[in-house]
Amino acid sequence: MTRAGFRDYWELTKPGVVALLMVTAVIGMFLATPGMVPLRVLTLGTLGLALAMMASAVVNQVMDQRIDAIMARTRKRPLVEGRVNTGAALLFAAALCLLSLFILDVFINRLTAVLTFFGVIGYAFIYTLWLKRATPQNIVIGGLAGAIPPLLGWTAVTNDVHPYALLLVLIIFAWTPPHFWALAIHRRDEYAKAEIPMLPVTHGLEFTKTSVLLYTVILFLIALLPYLTGMSGLIYLAGSTVLSSIFLFYAIKLKFRNDPKTPMQTFGFSITYLFLLFLLLLLDHYFIIRLS
Repeated sequence: MTRAGFRDYWELTKPGVVALLMVTAVIGMFLATPGMVPLRVLTLGTLGLALAMMASAVVNQVMDQRIDAIMARTRKRPLVEGRVNTGAALLFAAALCLLSLFILDVFINRLTAVLTFFGVIGYAFIYTLWLKRATPQNIVIGGLAGAIPPLLGWTAVTNDVHPYALLLVLIIFAWTPPHFWALAIHRRDEYAKAEIPMLPVTHGLEFTKTSVLLYTVILFLIALLPYLTGMSGLIYLAGSTVLSSIFLFYAIKLKFRNDPKTPMQTFGFSITYLFLLFLLLLLDHYFIIRLS
């Protein structure tokens, strides 16, 4: 095994995934206050949450080494190629997690630290170690752990669980199945080879495409709730309707057209969708404040 470098450990943290989740967490901070997020919370809160998400990603890769070695998109990960050994990866994850919890508990608030801890347990262990291998509904049940970053951002500012924060969690919870099942359709044969009971493997492609379509409709409706509950205004309503309509178009295309490019197109747009949806929430939030 070659000596592990910074880049190898950086790859273990899944920086792309963490970046998207941190966008939702930071926007959750800004949505929690009518003014500017306190600098201490913005800097140390962001750092603490990012470290926890990185720790979860590392544990995920440790647990999934066998699967990653089979799948084309993951077979070059540091643990699979032997650039980092399992013991070193676990020590790295433990250090990240402990530092995260220390920062959040000491400099932010205990509620955020506790919720973050349960988020790490939920994703890194309950989802990765158990649900992923136990049920085709793994991504639905386990998706809750990946949906809590905006709640953590909100509680970092307010030290309180607000219904609006839970609404942000609900949006990501509904977004996760169509996002991930689109990828699973594209990677169906690899999941089958790895003996992971993803929905396309256990129930077939057509059933999964129908599920993607139905969850996209559910997401469309849930994405309207920030406006309907008074959390956001017309800017968000217009933008979210356009974005959800495009997502729905991809889901319909996935269901009714047998185009091998559509699953990854749907997956790719789902990432853009979540980023832009939360950006719309942020823009609308401060536009409303300026008018009031």
